[in-house]
Parts: sequence; structure tokens; C-alpha cells
Amino acid sequence: MSLLYIVAGINHFINPGFYLKIMPNYIPWHYQIVILSGVIEIILGGLILIQRTRKIAAWLIIFMLIAFLPVHIQMIIDNYKIFNIMFVVSIIRLPLQFVLIRWAYKTCGLKAKASA
Repeated sequence: MSLLYIVAGINHFINPGFYLKIMPNYIPWHYQIVILSGVIEIILGGLILIQRTRKIAAWLIIFMLIAFLPVHIQMIIDNYKIFNIMFVVSIIRLPLQFVLIRWAYKTCGLKAKASA
């Protein structure tokens, strides 16, 4: 899991154009947010490796993935109009976010409390 987020974060610096293309118009400061999200992914990927910070890192990854959901929804909307291979990719990427959320939840030993 750590390597996934570190590599994804580094990719924000190597290939910012990809992320800039998928940024919804209603979000300001596209380039700065792409770079900031890359830094955050690298940091969280590193924090997952440390037992002491693993749980908070997992929760922050979950919140980050939830925050990214509007971008993935916008990708589907934008690519539906064009209906190309990116439409298929964007359809796959949205449910993948939920798989990644579940992975963070399970891998890092997070457990839901039983309700009374």
C-alpha cells in the first residue's frame, strides 16, 4: 500500500498534465492542488510504513480518497460526452476508489465499533 501512494504521489510531479486534465473546473488553483495532493500521497505512503502512525495515515488516506471522488465523477461526465477509452478508464477508476478505501481500512487494522 505504501509503495502505491508514494509512486502515485511522485507521478503528480512527473506527469502533472494528466492530473490537470481531470481537474473539475469548479476547483481553483489546479496546478497547486495537483502538486499538493502529490506531496500528501507521498507523506501518507511513508506514514503507513510506521507502526505508530499507521492508523492515522489510514484514516487520512480514506478521507483523501473520499475527497477525490468528485474528480472521478467529473471524469465520467466529461468522458461520457466523448465516449472514448478514457470513459471506460474513468468508469473503472470510480469503484476502484472504494476498493482502495476498503484496503486502507483492512490493511491498517481499522475496525468499526459495534453499535449498541
